[in-house]
Amino acid sequence: MLLAIDAGNTNIVFAVFDGDTIKGQWRCSTTTERTADELGVWLHHLFTLSDVPVDAITGAIIATVVPAAEFSLKTLCRTYFNVEPMVVGDPAVDLDMQIIMDRPSEVGADRLVNAIAAHELFGGPLVVLDFGTATTFDVVDGNGDYLGGVIAPGVNLSIKALHMAAAQLPMVAIEAPRNVIGKSTVEAMQSGVYWGYVSMIEGLLARIRAQQNLDHIKVVATGGLAPLFTKAVNEIEHLHGDLTMLGLLMIYRRNNHKTA
Repeated sequence: MLLAIDAGNTNIVFAVFDGDTIKGQWRCSTTTERTADELGVWLHHLFTLSDVPVDAITGAIIATVVPAAEFSLKTLCRTYFNVEPMVVGDPAVDLDMQIIMDRPSEVGADRLVNAIAAHELFGGPLVVLDFGTATTFDVVDGNGDYLGGVIAPGVNLSIKALHMAAAQLPMVAIEAPRNVIGKSTVEAMQSGVYWGYVSMIEGLLARIRAQQNLDHIKVVATGGLAPLFTKAVNEIEHLHGDLTMLGLLMIYRRNNHKTA
């Protein structure tokens, strides 16, 4: 079995693959102060609850955009699962993808993993739209090469910023309001965030298509809020909640002849 770990700015997601099947998936908040021992005890307990044998783990792979978390995650794999983890971004890990950027090393590991998985599943050219701490657009050409993308503030981050910067604006739930014109402060905020992001997504996708001289480009959405926005953005053709974890499985297999 393979232990796949995706450490984002908000959450760390752990998944166990038995072949192509996810046997268990768990998440915790990203806290760099959390030690490998704390994670190990927590994960061992969750393994037991999910009937996943700890000694069945034969490999591990990590993608992280939080450098300070990498040491604890690698120690976790070595100490509690007795495996040496593969780390996306390590020169020894072959992504089988050209990163056509001015500074390839700056691209977040999760964005590359998503791009690999989306192209493998759906072909290209395509855009991966990820609703995470940031809302990101990652552009992949027909050959599967990474061309670059767009980074915008995430939906939850925008709501939090509004609440913190304006004394009379409350924290609101993210919903799809029926009307653009809100009849209360909460409705107005929900409209601004939801329909504002819908308009931003549609506008950026149109500009990406124009820059690439394409009449059509596939759009794959992932991330927690992807289902909510997929309802309103007709350009989103595919919704995949486990895109990152599946990408980690693909990368592991490309670099390891053992079956995960």
